[in-house]
Amino acid sequence: MRAQRFGPRLPSSPGFWRSPLRGPWFTSVLGVVLLGGITVMFVTGLVSYAAYNPNLDPVNDQTPDKGLLGFYLFSWPVGPVWLYRLTQGVHVTLGITLVPVLLAKLWSVVPKLFALPPARSLTHALERLSLLLLVGGALFEFVTGVLNIQLDYVFPGSFYPLHFYGAWVFFAAFVAHAVLKTPAAVRNLRRMRGKENETAKEEGELVAPDPAEPTVSRRGALGLVGGGSLLLFGTTVGQNFDAPLRETALLAPHGGADPGSGPGGFQINKTAAYAGIDARETSGDAWRLVVAGRTGPVRLSRAELLQLPLYSSALPIACVEGWSTSNQWWRGVRLRDLAALVGHDDAPDVFVESLQRHGAFRRAALRANQVSDPRSLLALYANGEDLTPDHGYPARIIVPAAPGVLNTKWVARMTFGDL
Repeated sequence: MRAQRFGPRLPSSPGFWRSPLRGPWFTSVLGVVLLGGITVMFVTGLVSYAAYNPNLDPVNDQTPDKGLLGFYLFSWPVGPVWLYRLTQGVHVTLGITLVPVLLAKLWSVVPKLFALPPARSLTHALERLSLLLLVGGALFEFVTGVLNIQLDYVFPGSFYPLHFYGAWVFFAAFVAHAVLKTPAAVRNLRRMRGKENETAKEEGELVAPDPAEPTVSRRGALGLVGGGSLLLFGTTVGQNFDAPLRETALLAPHGGADPGSGPGGFQINKTAAYAGIDARETSGDAWRLVVAGRTGPVRLSRAELLQLPLYSSALPIACVEGWSTSNQWWRGVRLRDLAALVGHDDAPDVFVESLQRHGAFRRAALRANQVSDPRSLLALYANGEDLTPDHGYPARIIVPAAPGVLNTKWVARMTFGDL
């Protein structure tokens, strides 16, 4: 009597899972949302990786031995200037927004992870394998992505190769699962369209054979999932804008934070103190920029840089964590003029080294198309005043459409030529 009342206790038994919400319609709705959302995330993620110009080995390459996985890589363009701001903003904001949908989808199919026997046929075995890779890959990609956004680097190794390789494994399983399941999902949605009684008896392995009494309808459950996604969207998307919208980004580490006021009052990722910058080595008496190229190295003080022709550019900063700023007014020496100073009439690639001692991307490389663009500067001023220490004083790189980490701060040396 007790066993009949409380039901089986093993997760491998269908009777263990009694929620009346599970069923083909509920799972299909969530699956269709994820089909579109994850596809956009995957494409924008690949675009984000290409923006780092990883083929500039070994400086920017964070994923060695990528082989065929890098087949699509291209030289990142310099326009429009908001390109990386858009693609990475979509990637991060959409990823956060989809978290409730992903969790609901995993909950809706969890009985299948425990179903026995493990494989009833070759097709069923392939489906189960794709499901395991899909679930594991999804959790890995979303967890590492969220941790990276929050600047919590608790995972082993570098984020870039982990996320890059994990994305390919996950998306391969995702495509296999979509090929197997999308036709059935579309049939389920069509079959259930227009039914007034959502809890009507359905057929399928996801339906509980002895369901418990419902406490919410399936449409109500979908409303809760959608509401959670809208809440995450509303508390994240603001990091792509300036105040007052930025203040709504409560879940973003750089969202609600006050960047201060004045010409230097815009977002930063790492402060001078965090990077280990000593004010004594950036002073006018101590700091010299070394520019190397075809005709040998040249050492320039900040005062000497100010004697060169100066130009202005209105450019934003966009970071891999998803935050960005509106256009700031930068003024400094064009990169192509520095290249010409050391014998390069046609601007080549450049290798930039920073005084930074802590954190990633203390070195970065830029392609020739980025160097030659007239808007690409070794910036000395921001918004009409000297750079602040946290914004890279005495000099920093600013390049249109490039990820923020390639806009190197506290520049110490620039080497023009083949990398």
